Amino acid sequence: MEAVSDITSQAGTALPLLRIDGVGKRFGGFTAVDGVSLDIRPGEFFALLGPSGCGKTTLLRMLAGFETPDSGRILLNGEDVAGTPPHLRPVNMMFQNYALFPHLSVRDNIAFGLRRAGMRRAEINARVAELVALVRLEGLEKRRPEQLSGGQRQRVALARAVARRPRLLLLDEPLAALDKKLRDSTQRELKALQRTLGLTFIVVTHDQDEAMTLADRIGVMNAGQLVQVATPRQLYETPRSRWVAEFVGDINIIEGRITTREAGRLRLTTGGAGELAATLPPEFGDAAEVCVAVRPEKIRLSLRPPVDDPAGGAINRLEGTVRDVGYLGSASSYTVALDGGASLRVSLANAARLYADAYAVGQRVTAWFSPDDCIVLDR
Repeated sequence: MEAVSDITSQAGTALPLLRIDGVGKRFGGFTAVDGVSLDIRPGEFFALLGPSGCGKTTLLRMLAGFETPDSGRILLNGEDVAGTPPHLRPVNMMFQNYALFPHLSVRDNIAFGLRRAGMRRAEINARVAELVALVRLEGLEKRRPEQLSGGQRQRVALARAVARRPRLLLLDEPLAALDKKLRDSTQRELKALQRTLGLTFIVVTHDQDEAMTLADRIGVMNAGQLVQVATPRQLYETPRSRWVAEFVGDINIIEGRITTREAGRLRLTTGGAGELAATLPPEFGDAAEVCVAVRPEKIRLSLRPPVDDPAGGAINRLEGTVRDVGYLGSASSYTVALDGGASLRVSLANAARLYADAYAVGQRVTAWFSPDDCIVLDR
């Protein structure tokens, strides 16, 4: 898979807060990080997303100073800090297990780094009070970690991590220990806190929803390489490879062969879905063997074939039978077995309270989507 470099020309642009330039790290014969280059902007919330073992945590540890790169540079404000020990970097890291001191109160946990830095008592008191209010822990200052809920411990760890106002805050799977409902609310709080403080956050996660919710931009890693850097919308709607398309969100992949290219549109034949039409993506190569990717929510279902649009544009109509239904509250998921042999996953919003917009197992349906809903990718 081709690696991606996110380093851009500095001509006419401000120097990034963090520049990762060709950084690599090996452990024996295993390459954990393979020549990663990336710019992080001041005040940005950036997410490193990828499967387990892809190198994202190793990269984060190199930024923190807990690992030393075998190659490349790590520039913070233009200064190479690859050889600088962790305690001398304007960087802090919040660990997955929070690493709170069990014998210290909430207040003393937050104040610990400030005392080590030699800050005056009055300044410490003011800073701690500010942070306690910011993370909504008023009235809990004297409690110890075992007296707190998981969400409260997470907020203590976050307050301690930002107490010294680091230029860069690194978060390693910060919400993994929380249940889904608490995780959702904490994501919003974390984003609001980052905006309030104006700090640069880098979060490592394998949770796609978390990355999409939190980040201004996302860097997707696989096998030690950075394979795409984009905003959440760009990453979801225009993945640059089949691997990224399949990794980020749910998607249908239909393999086919291009038969014609004309007027910005492709026509192709597929083995299990018949003839399809797709909008030709910009700068697409000359490949004949391709795959068409369609997100489940882009597909509509009808008990009768839909009418052509007034402009006469081709609409992809695929006849089939509903084989499975899943009710998810806000949406229902359907598996449609197409007459051609392929299978489609379809997601439809539950707009009606009862069953007016639902389809049942065994029903004959037409699944349909427009050429613009298709993502055309090399196989």
